Amino acid sequence: MSSPAPMMASETTAARLLDLRTPQFLKLVDDGHLPPGREIAPGVVRWDTETLKRLLKGEGAEMWDRIQW
Repeated sequence: MSSPAPMMASETTAARLLDLRTPQFLKLVDDGHLPPGREIAPGVVRWDTETLKRLLKGEGAEMWDRIQW
């Protein structure tokens, strides 16, 4: 039985889900091409995997205001 996909992903896991290296993923976030992570506890930043999936499918129009261009 395979492990379930995480609901929230670290920068490394989020990058892996998008088939990117972590530095590439973080550059896309820093450049505003991907949404920033959320601090879910002090010093713990995670990305919502469903948000990433919807955004990459073109279904994330309501998220564009959170991305800096």
